[in-house]
Amino acid sequence: MLTFLIMAGGSGERFWPLSTKQKPKQLLKIFSEKSLIRLAYERVLPLVDKDRIFIATNEIQVPALKEDLPEISDSRIIIEPAFRDTAAAIAYGSTMISKYYENPTVCVLASDHLISDSEEFRKVIKLAEIEAKNDSIVTLGIKPSYPETGYGYIEVSDSTLNKATKSLGFKEKPKYDLAKQYFESGKYLWNSGMFIFKYDTIMNALKKYSLNHYETINEIKALFDLNEGTKTAELVKEKFMNFEKKSIDFAVMEHADNIMVIPSEFGWNDVGNYLAFEELFDKNENGNVIRNIKCISVDSNNNILVSDGDYQRVSLLGVTNMIVAVTKDNILICEKSKNQDIKNIIKLL
Repeated sequence: MLTFLIMAGGSGERFWPLSTKQKPKQLLKIFSEKSLIRLAYERVLPLVDKDRIFIATNEIQVPALKEDLPEISDSRIIIEPAFRDTAAAIAYGSTMISKYYENPTVCVLASDHLISDSEEFRKVIKLAEIEAKNDSIVTLGIKPSYPETGYGYIEVSDSTLNKATKSLGFKEKPKYDLAKQYFESGKYLWNSGMFIFKYDTIMNALKKYSLNHYETINEIKALFDLNEGTKTAELVKEKFMNFEKKSIDFAVMEHADNIMVIPSEFGWNDVGNYLAFEELFDKNENGNVIRNIKCISVDSNNNILVSDGDYQRVSLLGVTNMIVAVTKDNILICEKSKNQDIKNIIKLL
């Protein structure tokens, strides 16, 4: 039984001030007329009934999520009691899904990625579902189009598109020279962070490679039958804090010997920071990318200007290589080279 777990708990700090804890980037309509999470939801809807699509998020984001996806029932919204990284989120989310379906096949997706070829994406998911029946943990590796330093990589011996191949190892985000070697070799794929597995398969992997997560999720499962409302929720939160704060890559993927990779090309972009606007949208004659904002520019080149609404006009004079993001409450002006440091402003706020 194929099910989907769409991970939507991130805070999107790299897109502040457009993105906030209450309404992070997956809920914004700055990349298209629809939010990223609605695009993710509609992308998989042709594959399954809507009751087999689950959204994992946190309590603070539920109101905005319900507003954007009113058709999702409360039972399909999985509220994580705390942030303990992706290994905990996947263990908890998969276990919640297993309450409704026996040993389901779970496809874990991000809510804040863009995919331009939805039909090709669904084709790959179907291939992954078949591969997962062999007790494999399947991940989708994106065929790189340039030497990217912001992504992790997966080494494979065969990068033939849409053909499952065994993982030869996960690699951390590399420096440029190493990323260039990866790209030129043709044996490395971008790690998309998408996983497909049967529930029993991921539980066996956690038992073998991350006992803390296995034991903690079983302690939480034992609480599901208490049916004591607030008291049970408090107990679950208490147990949830026992999870080691660890990504699924560190907990399982870098250790397991049953990882299969499907090399893929379906127009994937993880929309990681403001520089993604330059990949996604056309530049004007001055090299500026302008989204949802009125702008006058004189002798200003290679800038990114974006807002989340129709605000006052922005005028640029002699400005180059800058990011300007405008909301009704805040204006960010940032050198492109400093875009990874936006979180430092959030700390001050």
